[in-house]
Amino acid sequence: MQDRPVTLAAVIGAHGVAGEVRLKLLGDGLDTLKGHKAFNDGALTLSKVRSDNKGGAIARFAEVPDRTAAERLRGTALTVPRTALPPLAEGEYYHADLLGLPAISDTGDPVGTVVAVENYGATDLIEIEKPDSKRFMAPLTADAVPEWNAERLVIASAFVQ
Repeated sequence: MQDRPVTLAAVIGAHGVAGEVRLKLLGDGLDTLKGHKAFNDGALTLSKVRSDNKGGAIARFAEVPDRTAAERLRGTALTVPRTALPPLAEGEYYHADLLGLPAISDTGDPVGTVVAVENYGATDLIEIEKPDSKRFMAPLTADAVPEWNAERLVIASAFVQ
């Protein structure tokens, strides 16, 4: 889990003609992004970054000399190693820590694998893909998910669909 890359932002397009890119910020936003200089295993070096005043950011990377190169980055996720992120307080987690975890019911039966974590405003929801490829979601609350660790996630039987 410690070596898994964590996505902090995604390039959504070019900005201007000088090689800057527009970013969709994920997680804690601009302040978290500013704390890192290298992304994608050192492939991109952040030269400068600023807010776009719309919830996103404008960034310049040393390896991106012009608009054409910036356009080629469209859709690129900006990742850092999990170990480059600050430690978490009790009860906190990074979504990347949950992805790929096997899910079992509270009775010990295999349920599937965590494939996504979403949040539509109320609480985080985990999406679990069952062996038959069908998916269902459950809230990431103590009632629905009484336990999880680096090895597995336990989901209450009442929430298994």
